[in-house]
Amino acid sequence: MASMDMSVETYVSMQPRYAWRRQIMRSLARAVFSVAFQVTYTNTDCVPDSGGAVLLMNHISLLDPALCIAAVQRRFVLPMSKVENLRHPIIGPLVRFYGGYTINRGEVDRKALTNSIELIKSGQLILIAPEGTRQVNGLTQPKDGLAYVATKADGVIVPAAISGAQRWTSELKKFRRASINVNFGRPFRFKTGGRARIPREELSEMSEQAMYQLAAAIQDPALRGVYSDLSRARTDLLEFVDPRHP
Repeated sequence: MASMDMSVETYVSMQPRYAWRRQIMRSLARAVFSVAFQVTYTNTDCVPDSGGAVLLMNHISLLDPALCIAAVQRRFVLPMSKVENLRHPIIGPLVRFYGGYTINRGEVDRKALTNSIELIKSGQLILIAPEGTRQVNGLTQPKDGLAYVATKADGVIVPAAISGAQRWTSELKKFRRASINVNFGRPFRFKTGGRARIPREELSEMSEQAMYQLAAAIQDPALRGVYSDLSRARTDLLEFVDPRHP
C-alpha cells in the first residue's frame, strides 16, 4: 500500500513490516540485472549503514530506482514515485508491494514533502530524483523540495549517479547487454547553522551545490548536462561527512 492511502504517522510506523517484501524485491532486481545487463556498483561504502539519509539520483531511465534499490545491500532504499505510476498495470502493484510512497508532480505536494521529512527523521534512506522526471540528455536544474526536505530533517545526502541505463532498451533490441554503472559520491549535509528556517534563495543555492556533487559522481561526462563544468562547483553550504559516523 502506498503512503497516499494512509496518514504520514501510520505510514512511517509501518516501515518495519515492509522489510521482507523489500528483501525479496531487492534480491530479484539484483538477479535480473546480473543476467540482463553488465552492472557495476561502485563506492557503495559512501552510503551510511544507518541514520536518516537521501540518495540524490540522476534520472535517465525507467530502471533507475530499481538500480539504486539493488545497489544498496546493507539497508533498504525507499523511492519516491510519481502518483501516475500507481495506475500502471505493472509498476503500480510493484510500488504497493514494496511499500513505496508517491508525489503529485506539477504542484507543491505537501504530504509527499512531509512523508520525506518524517521518513528521514525516523532513520530511513529515501531516494529522490531532484529533476522530477527523466533527463536522458544530462542533468537539468532541480525542482524545489530537495534542500527543503534535507534541511528540515537534517539528513545526510549521498549522490547516486547512474550511467549507461539510458541505452538499455536499444541494447536489448540488438541482443546486447547494456553496460550500466551506479556510482555513489561523497556524503554531505547542508550547513544550516542551527536555523529552523532557511531563505528560499539559500535553499536554491544549496540545491545547486548538491547537483554539482551529483554531476561529479556521474561516470559518463556526457550525462552531467548543465553541471558539466565542475570548476564552477561550490561547497560553502555543504558539510562533508564520514559515512561510518554520519
